[in-house]
Amino acid sequence: MSGSVVVVTGSAGLIGSESVRHFAGLGMDVVGVDNDMRGYFFGKDGSTKWNLDRLTKEVGDRYTHHNIDIRDRDGLQKLFAGLGKSVALVIHCAAQPSHDWAAKEPFTDFDVNAVGTLNMLEAVRQNCPDVPFIFTSTNKVYGDLPNSLPLIEQETRWELPEDHKWYGGIDETMSIDQSLHSVFGASKVAADVMVQEYGRYFAMPTSVFRGGTLTGPGHSAAELHGFLAYVMRCVMERRVYHIYGYKGKMVRDAIHSHDLVSAFEAFYRAPRVAEVYNMGGGRFSNCSHIEAFKIAEEITGIEARTDYVDQNRVGDHQWWISSTTRFEEHYPDWKLTYDVPAILREMYEANQDLWKS
Repeated sequence: MSGSVVVVTGSAGLIGSESVRHFAGLGMDVVGVDNDMRGYFFGKDGSTKWNLDRLTKEVGDRYTHHNIDIRDRDGLQKLFAGLGKSVALVIHCAAQPSHDWAAKEPFTDFDVNAVGTLNMLEAVRQNCPDVPFIFTSTNKVYGDLPNSLPLIEQETRWELPEDHKWYGGIDETMSIDQSLHSVFGASKVAADVMVQEYGRYFAMPTSVFRGGTLTGPGHSAAELHGFLAYVMRCVMERRVYHIYGYKGKMVRDAIHSHDLVSAFEAFYRAPRVAEVYNMGGGRFSNCSHIEAFKIAEEITGIEARTDYVDQNRVGDHQWWISSTTRFEEHYPDWKLTYDVPAILREMYEANQDLWKS
């Protein structure tokens, strides 16, 4: 690989900013593409401007920012043509990330998630086709099929029977068909399959990472997106958190942005073609909503304020734990390092000056 430049879209977001710091820390130059669409999606709470300011200060000259919208085909072509052979890696994180929001503006959602990803793939194919291309997809590509699993109600969570094949985590053999996806899930499926197709059809080293709850202190916590960060924010600011359905016992596995980006680095160092990985905290790092609040209360010493809405959100998973077995077979040196209590504690420490009642 001749280049030394990493292109990161959504560079001011959670995974994007972690990627910028990580690869700049390895001595590479990072070109960021981000136009703060999160501010448009989620209002002031969701804006990533604060993160961009922090990033620019921390990373300094190693980081160059471009305020390009990934729907701008010509803008992306021009960027990649200018960078040419200097590109070593592309990490595509920019997205409309909320399934609630997507239903309000389906065209915007599809244009950003599906068409934006195609724009990126084509710009890379025309200018640097041999470069590893990493796409952050989502477990929502499986739709609500996980909800048909034979779940058992326990005191604080739903759980699979221990003899079930996916007790240790759902793997990539789960079907993406015959299920309700949400509009967001469908736009991400289109992008996910296109990334695989560019790998197979054009022999490009592309990879799809299907994340569940991606989290970390770089999250702009908003109600519609950012589960653990928003839990901690609500407890610290004494906001009321609305729990939607499943008695608050729905289970999520959570992966820290640092652990995800170290998986990106492993792929970058030994790329493969058209790979798909379920990526999350697995059995090492997961919790229900009820359990998350209990941990947050213990860390902060503040009682959580919640109310319960009996209607679950459309397409929401009642139980999701990922299996990372396939990724670990390909990259045996990679390990998860953050579990849920460690993630919540770090959020508390990082935001003490920011999130006050």
